[in-house]
Amino acid sequence: MTGLKSIQRNSPGDRHVLAGVLACIGLLAQAGCAGNIPSKYLKQAEPDVTLTALVNHPEAYKGKIILLGGVVVEERRADGQIWLHVKNRPLDVDYHPHRDASGVESESGHYWIVLSMQKLPPAYKDWARLTVVGKVIEPADGKSGSAEQVRASEPVLGALYLKGWGYGMEEHAWEASQDANYLTTSPLVIQPIQAR
Repeated sequence: MTGLKSIQRNSPGDRHVLAGVLACIGLLAQAGCAGNIPSKYLKQAEPDVTLTALVNHPEAYKGKIILLGGVVVEERRADGQIWLHVKNRPLDVDYHPHRDASGVESESGHYWIVLSMQKLPPAYKDWARLTVVGKVIEPADGKSGSAEQVRASEPVLGALYLKGWGYGMEEHAWEASQDANYLTTSPLVIQPIQAR
């Protein structure tokens, strides 16, 4: 009680300084607690998965939740779903995607993200980069003659969560309202890798 009475007795300027300090502490605490990816996904995700590992050992990750980063280079729409073709950008420790500096060619590869169009923020087309939490799924088996084709080496993720960054400091997020297990209907089919 004594501390409160002493604050009340001090000048209005002292109270404003105290209020400012408390506001700063609150903002710092909030910033420290607000992660880039919801913790429920971080708990489910396989740790430290790279595109190289996913391409080289696809069976090891089939059906698993992983995190990747990238830049959208193409978009296709079919049956109420969006297929995003993404150029990989490895994630840093804060799950921000960055250009690959490793020089490993497969880390500069591509993958696909499939998601429902529901609640996708219109600003997603302006995202300079994104982080995806997704379940590794398989595209259609290639028996449909009218389907477009994707190289067998390009993994497909059923999106659970997307975090996108604009060219400024803008951030947007999208979270699945549909189970990724049901996002396997595909306008894409596997095209066997041909020798060069």
